[in-house]
Order: sequence, then C-alpha cells, then structure tokens
Amino acid sequence: MKLFQQLVVVFFVVFVLFGGLMMFSMDIIKIDWVTMMEIQPSFDAQEDPLPVPARSIPVEGPVSIPNMGAPVNPVPADDVSIQRAANLYTINCAMCHGTTGEGNGQIAALLANRPTNLTLDVTQNKSDGALFLTLTNGVPGRMPPMIENLTVRDRWDMVNYIRTLEPSQ
Repeated sequence: MKLFQQLVVVFFVVFVLFGGLMMFSMDIIKIDWVTMMEIQPSFDAQEDPLPVPARSIPVEGPVSIPNMGAPVNPVPADDVSIQRAANLYTINCAMCHGTTGEGNGQIAALLANRPTNLTLDVTQNKSDGALFLTLTNGVPGRMPPMIENLTVRDRWDMVNYIRTLEPSQ
C-alpha cells in the first residue's frame, strides 16, 4: 500500500509540473524574457543615415554625392527620354503641377503652398543640374523628394521633359 501512495504522489508531482510547463508553452502565463533586440538601439527608416564613406561612389553614381554642386545632364533630350518622362510625369507630378505643368493639378487647391508653375521663366532658366537637384532633394514644405520614386535616369528624363513644357494660351 505504501508503494501505491508513493506512486500516486510521484504521478501527481509529474502531472503538476507537466501542467505548469504546458501553461507556459500555450501562452496562458506569459513571461517577458529580455532579448537582445530589446536592449539595442533602434532607428526609423532614414533616421540619421550614415555619411558616405570617404573615397566611395554611391550606387546612383557621383550625382548623389552631397555638396558637389549642380551636375551636368548626361541624358540627351531625345524622343525616348521625353516619352519616358511624360509617363512618369503623369504618375508622379501631374496631380500637383497639372497636366500642362502650370501648378494647377487636381490637388493643388488643397495644398497650403501652391505647386510651382513649371512653364514660367524662373523655372525654365534654371540649369539642368539645378532642376535635377530639386527633383532629387525636393523643396522643404512644398515638394517631397523624388529620390525614392524615380531613378537617376528617370530624374534626368524628367528634367528633359520639363524643358518641353510651354504655358497654355
């Protein structure tokens, strides 16, 4: 009889331990374990990005090195470039600048700062490099940077397309 009682006690202890283990594994009782991910610093996307290493060229080429001045347009303003940019303009720019580039897009009236009229002399007299840098970096408070939306080639095509815009009569 004593052996039977000992066996019952052992089975009871094993059952309680197994039941407790199952409660932890089924997330009934949750323990917040400290992991390495919790104690390391975290950053949002593009928050304090590291500077470009010395003597290196970014993937997009030397046009994206900061403080190098306005680059020179390497893309000829041919029909292929203009057609590519016309499609990109319709997707990325026409909603604000309008189909004719006069700053009268569908959402222009809803913006605090009216989009720039791309057909005016003040825009058309800028160098290709200045327009490229404006597309790349945007205008704080007015226009978002297009560096994530458009590749380097797309932005040069867009510069060529902006040159073709004329004010409507």
